[in-house]
Amino acid sequence: MSSSLARLRAFALTFLSLAMLSHALEGSLFTSSVTYCAPPETLLIQQFDVQYFAANNSVSFNISAESVDSNVNVSASMLVNVFGIEPVNITIDLCGILNGALCPLPQYNFTGSDSITLPDSIQSSIPSIAFKVPDLEGYAQLTLTEASTGDVKACVQATLSNGLSTHQRAVEWTTGSITLVTLLVALWQSHSPTAILPARLLDLIFLFQTIAVSALLNLNYPVTFISYALNFAWSLALFSSGDDSMQRAINNMRALTGGGLANSTSSSAVAFVNRKLSPFNSESTSSSGGISSLSSLAKRAMDSTLINGLQQRDVAVVTSESDNVLSAGIPIYVSTINIATANAFMTVFLCTLILIAIALFVFAAGWAVLFMIEKYGVGREEQQVRMRRAYPSWIRAWTLRLSLIMFLPIVLFAFYQWTLNDSWLSILFSVIAFLGIMTAVCYPCVVIIRSVRRSEPSVLYTDPHLRRSYPPLYAQYLPNRYHFFVFLVVATFFKAIIVSFISSSGMAQVILFLILEIAMVLRLVLLRPHKTRGADIFSSFLGIIRVVCTGLMIAFVQSIGVKPIPRYAIGLVLAVVYSITILVVIFNLVLHSGVQRLWKRRQVTSSSSSSTKSSLPGSSNLMLEKDVTSSDYSPSHSFGRPTNPTPERNVELDPEINQPYNPSSPTATITDYTSTRQRDSESTNFGSVLPRRWSFTPLHTPTDSSALDHNSPPFESTLSRTSEEQLEKEMHSHT
Repeated sequence: MSSSLARLRAFALTFLSLAMLSHALEGSLFTSSVTYCAPPETLLIQQFDVQYFAANNSVSFNISAESVDSNVNVSASMLVNVFGIEPVNITIDLCGILNGALCPLPQYNFTGSDSITLPDSIQSSIPSIAFKVPDLEGYAQLTLTEASTGDVKACVQATLSNGLSTHQRAVEWTTGSITLVTLLVALWQSHSPTAILPARLLDLIFLFQTIAVSALLNLNYPVTFISYALNFAWSLALFSSGDDSMQRAINNMRALTGGGLANSTSSSAVAFVNRKLSPFNSESTSSSGGISSLSSLAKRAMDSTLINGLQQRDVAVVTSESDNVLSAGIPIYVSTINIATANAFMTVFLCTLILIAIALFVFAAGWAVLFMIEKYGVGREEQQVRMRRAYPSWIRAWTLRLSLIMFLPIVLFAFYQWTLNDSWLSILFSVIAFLGIMTAVCYPCVVIIRSVRRSEPSVLYTDPHLRRSYPPLYAQYLPNRYHFFVFLVVATFFKAIIVSFISSSGMAQVILFLILEIAMVLRLVLLRPHKTRGADIFSSFLGIIRVVCTGLMIAFVQSIGVKPIPRYAIGLVLAVVYSITILVVIFNLVLHSGVQRLWKRRQVTSSSSSSTKSSLPGSSNLMLEKDVTSSDYSPSHSFGRPTNPTPERNVELDPEINQPYNPSSPTATITDYTSTRQRDSESTNFGSVLPRRWSFTPLHTPTDSSALDHNSPPFESTLSRTSEEQLEKEMHSHT
């Protein structure tokens, strides 16, 4: 009896312990979703929540179920699958435990919740890594089989999690805030067509879109990578929440216009994932001993009363033949954030309309500011006229940038909407949006190419209209490489086609993506289209990252059959590589936001202040006290400023004859230029010091000193100094 109860407790723990709750410090597991793996005949479940706490080795549960058949004796089979490994696969005869209380199954509604402490041996059987890895891939399956016939009477699957995930709201808000701040600074800098930050803003958003789109292919992604890619769903204009009025409005619109696909729900989408994909990683949908029974049971029609009862319950029926199974790619990605597959385009479309409304408000506010400036006469009139003439071109440039940002989401999901054949109104809106975005992007491309053919590439940088209206396409490229933007637009268009129309083959999608990425990198390396070497290196770095990450995704192709644990590790590697790339791009944004100029200005200011301090009285003594040797070089020399206004030819007097040396005499020496500069930097004398009261000497002009410094003949009109004794002798001789 005690051994049977112990086995039952172990059975319950194994089934319910591989579940999830986000208390990583406590170490907990709990059920993230519960579904029927076969249409129920005997046991109906309304609620099934289980939670395991490693801290006190206890399990709490909340279950509500009922049996609808009488006189049914069943045995229970328990299967646990973690990363494709089945550590538990046991069968228990319910008639042999609890003195036969469960044999036959009681025919009444049972509801209860409790918390029980488990034996210590159970805790040791659960690996500690199950509480540490994000997005645990595991599930438990309970199958009730009739003892006499072997028919499956009930089958329930519960996915498990530990509360850790790479999908974090903080990441979404952080990346969105960084993008918004970059946008505001780029708005300010974009008055110059050659500003770099607006181009880096596009690089940042394109990187976010690359990460999100890489999770839309028909591949068997590990859950951790899909969760990571969901952090950037906003870059594709996919905004949603659990209880979203927008999704309800789209559901109603589709229902009124011929939509027949499933609507969006607030429940977890992982319960509807194809059982061959993560987190189930199962080749079959049943435990041992019940495969054939499940297969036949799935095809059996259920009683209408039972179906009506199931519609009122939270537990759904998901089998291999169900039409509600989510396929890999867009269905799983959008459903995970509570957006129905058929609602994906309309969500992008409505978010685009909101973006257009915000842009129109900003543009109108700019016109209002210009009007107020002219009305109140702020600034010079010439500046007002220049701003008024440049503002329409500024609007066109930012309209083009917004069009480039929305090009991939609109084209991709418009194409995908055409493959669904759902609501005719959604299809109509998708056609309108497709034509609008193609016009907004292709028309500037045609204008640029036509202008160059009529003239030459330099016209793009000299014509005021082109230079201010269309710089997002070509301003960062060399004049003879202006056409590089065409390849980027075409590659983006083909990516949308690959994701939408070739969704039946994941291998083909990955190979075509890899070909496009390699081609773009080769063009970058061979053509080097950017104006600076740093820009070429930066773009090549982003291209190489895309090539590497796309190549790693080959491991997610279902036909290759890579095991779940290696796939999980590759998913983590992709998340780390993309995260490092985002940090590199953000660092590049900071460098081009103007911070480096402030830093240089601060360095110049500090150097100037230190030079001023060194010229103050007593500063040389302070330097000597610190044993600092002064240099002949000073910051003022580097800027070409005059070092000292003292005349260069202020030489010392001979103590014997008390007059200056004659530079034209053979014994005269000309002061070296270097010594003169050193003397000037260390001296502040103005003019020559007269030896006596009555002595005088005209000061040399700067022209004289410069002539002497360049070894030119001495200035002949210079008067010789005389002493007082010589004047007295001459006066005495005349008398």
